[in-house]
Amino acid sequence: MPVVPTTSIFKDDILKGKVAFVTGGGSGICKGMAEALARHGAKVTIFSRTLSKLEAAAKEMRASTGGEIFAVAGDVRDPKQVQAAVDQHMAHYGRLDILVNGAAGNFLSLTQHLSFNAFRSVIEIDLIGTFNTTRVCFPHLKASKGSIINVTATLQFNGQVFQAHACAAKAGIDAMSLVWANEWGPLGIRSNCIAPGPIANTVGMAKLSPGDAEGDSVRIPIGRMGEIRDIEHATLYLASEAGSFVTGQTLVVDGGNWLQPSMANGYPEICAQELNMRAIMEAKL
Repeated sequence: MPVVPTTSIFKDDILKGKVAFVTGGGSGICKGMAEALARHGAKVTIFSRTLSKLEAAAKEMRASTGGEIFAVAGDVRDPKQVQAAVDQHMAHYGRLDILVNGAAGNFLSLTQHLSFNAFRSVIEIDLIGTFNTTRVCFPHLKASKGSIINVTATLQFNGQVFQAHACAAKAGIDAMSLVWANEWGPLGIRSNCIAPGPIANTVGMAKLSPGDAEGDSVRIPIGRMGEIRDIEHATLYLASEAGSFVTGQTLVVDGGNWLQPSMANGYPEICAQELNMRAIMEAKL
């Protein structure tokens, strides 16, 4: 069964008057999240490293939503670049109500094949980037009694093989989000996570599960692959007054996929799987 549009569930103006800052908002799941926020009344800034891609995404989202989308380029790993981007956002919009931390990097690798630099890069983009952006945005979120939504994962719940780097980063984000819920709840700031499962037609899915999508869906208890629209629904719930009493939570949107055993079938089989996955990915390059 296809996922229904957000407009069939949420009012068109549910976020009217709100302003959002979305990292990683130029593509994939985070672009869908940004687009959903704009579709329901929010003004949005999308932030990632490549301005040309951001501008193309902003143009597309303006056409599809009729909303206001502002594109700012920079790297979440660099606090100075994040500060400059948030300063531009505030100069343009004057306020910040919703922060979506979605910038991320990932790939498949067994730990013994994972370079020191590769591990550090994922930690810097996912975990440190989330800290940098939230730290810079804090004064503005405090002023608006805003909402933080961190895009995390379910990989860390069961120690997913090939994913030591991502598990470490996402577990750290989960922990920080809980701290923020505790520290900043009295200030009116809510902090939550969305943990997407396998989402069809995304770069992440192509990288992390380059095999048969139909076969992947059979292993999901709910019986289908996720869609970006599934994450849009969760985003609107947490960003709107519907979630006004929800903080310190991780909303898993994965059709029950994380309940299945991890890929730890035995060391020889794991090595064979990694070689096969690498061959599939290289063939697609």
